[in-house]
Amino acid sequence: MSTRNVRFIGGPLDGRVQDLRDHEAVAGRLLKHIHLHDGPKIETQYELHYTPESGWVYHLCGTQP
Repeated sequence: MSTRNVRFIGGPLDGRVQDLRDHEAVAGRLLKHIHLHDGPKIETQYELHYTPESGWVYHLCGTQP
């Protein structure tokens, strides 16, 4: 199983880069991030996109307090 990098754009994970495994590399895949530190729970959703120019990128697509 190989891995590649994915970059986050927007929200609390903006600028983060992490590994993306083969089985996770599906355009349109949604990822939910839950922030629990120092305050109310905030859920943020990211959608996975791929372009030959920038590779795999998670774009912010929603936030719920």
